[in-house]
Amino acid sequence: MAAITLGSIARPETASSPASGVPGPPLKDVIEIRGLSLFYGAKQALFDIDVVCKEKRVMAFIGPSGCGKSTLLRCLNRMNDLIDGVRIQGSIKVAGQELNSPDVDVVDVRKRFGMVFQKSNPFPKSVFENVVYGLRIQGIKDKRRLHEAAERSLRLAALWDEVKDRLNDSALGLSGGQMQRLCIARAIAVEPEILLMDEPCSALDPIATSKIEELIFALKEKFTIVIVTHNMQQAARVSDETAFFMLGKLIEVDRTDRMFTKPKEKLTEDYITGRFG
Repeated sequence: MAAITLGSIARPETASSPASGVPGPPLKDVIEIRGLSLFYGAKQALFDIDVVCKEKRVMAFIGPSGCGKSTLLRCLNRMNDLIDGVRIQGSIKVAGQELNSPDVDVVDVRKRFGMVFQKSNPFPKSVFENVVYGLRIQGIKDKRRLHEAAERSLRLAALWDEVKDRLNDSALGLSGGQMQRLCIARAIAVEPEILLMDEPCSALDPIATSKIEELIFALKEKFTIVIVTHNMQQAARVSDETAFFMLGKLIEVDRTDRMFTKPKEKLTEDYITGRFG
């Protein structure tokens, strides 16, 4: 098969010491999805999904349009609760806590996740107010704390040098790529445990896409990241593990290097090599 090039990024199964190269302890399971099924009324959209996402790793969800990858992503922060007629079976645990338990506060669940959408959605406010919006919602008013959080988040989003002299300007005046990085800064300003990205580069040009991909690789030092992407090359470049979905079913999940060079399932190979999708 014609394998997709993965580049030179190493994807170890364990954390390693940069100085010694000695493998560290196994990475913890942050997200555990077990037996998850989702229904829109009588129509079933997800079928008995089992996926585990490890700490400070990037998990990519891939598959053709309508395969259920974005639906599964929205299960993680319970955004599907906002849709009438949705019913979920199975388990989703984050750090051992069952997210769908009746006694779990949905607001508290969503605080654990930062969300970046397909289309950048900056508010019609200044760059600064966009970044600190979530902190203000949490009741934080201390100016020093807000400014420190804004600078920290913009630096993490690789945007500080480009906007440090434009913090009071409208965010709507930024370029498309800058807007998306601003949305990432806004998402991480509230210090979530997990960052969810739903096709974050699909509306961007190749240069802006490259910057977002470099950013994703840097951000996994601090966050567990789950990304939905339709771009096979992007999944190969940025992710550590990949899960392939088809018609609401999980076909295969594996380390990205193995998935893109030696998939176990014929359906996975056909999709990755472009025979369909």
